[in-house]
Amino acid sequence: MKRAPTSSVGLAVRAGRRTGPTPYARAVLDVVDRIPPGRVLTYGDVAELMGRGSPRTVGAVLSEHGREVPWQRVVQASGRPAEPYLREALVLLVEEGCPVQGERVDLAAARWDGQDSTGGR
Repeated sequence: MKRAPTSSVGLAVRAGRRTGPTPYARAVLDVVDRIPPGRVLTYGDVAELMGRGSPRTVGAVLSEHGREVPWQRVVQASGRPAEPYLREALVLLVEEGCPVQGERVDLAAARWDGQDSTGGR
């Protein structure tokens, strides 16, 4: 059965274990690295800023290479951090001054517009 094309078609996110991030993965990591402390983007926001990919491809990159950047600053559209690392992400976000309510980031207050360049490490 043939699958319908998606916005992710042709975007390799995993290189061989020895070769490091692909060019697409490197671009995702570069966007995430620019997010200022205390601010967040959703997986979809990252893909939109890049003009390619999808929330799923961004998530795949972060699952493989996320520890290279401030991964906790990328959350689900609901404001909830990635499930396997929920507690760790919430602790890191609170330490950065990110507004958190329960297990969710207050996206209205914390969502970064991608415009200022004061973020990153």
